Amino acid sequence: MVQCEMCGAETSSPKTIKVEGAKLDVCSNCTDFGTEVKQPSSSSSSTKYSTDSSSGAESSGTSSASTTSSSSGGSSTRQRSDMFDDMDELATDYDDRVRKARENKGLSQSDLANELNEKSSLIRKIERGDTLPSDRVQSKLERFLEIDLSAEGGSGEDSEWSGGSASGSYTLGDVVKRKD
Repeated sequence: MVQCEMCGAETSSPKTIKVEGAKLDVCSNCTDFGTEVKQPSSSSSSTKYSTDSSSGAESSGTSSASTTSSSSGGSSTRQRSDMFDDMDELATDYDDRVRKARENKGLSQSDLANELNEKSSLIRKIERGDTLPSDRVQSKLERFLEIDLSAEGGSGEDSEWSGGSASGSYTLGDVVKRKD
């Protein structure tokens, strides 16, 4: 007897189901919690692939291998782009910017929330710096308050940078500040 991997009951004929990506051998009572995985018999699967589509499988295998090799060869010559490179970084003082812009317009937090069709608790958390605004809320705030919440090169830490040599490379001495 085999134990059901979901409820632990003893079962003589477990069925294989898929639950959130995991394959489990379960009893007949637990089969409703997932979708049943059909186990193809080994003789039918081997004859299916060997007679019907052996040439198709070989050609698709070679084409995918050549595609893989060409894409990996291309990635070695050019640098892969990172998804975070395209994202705008939120300013570190976004909370102060939102609060000051709201106060300049003479609005309360609940008034601003009503204008943006958001909850006032969200505005409160954003102004306290407890939560980051989603991209959708950030664009609403920027449009309504006529402010910019992205940190595009205007941050103080980047403007203080004065290191580097004539060749354009940096050394550790350019970056480190001593505490003498």
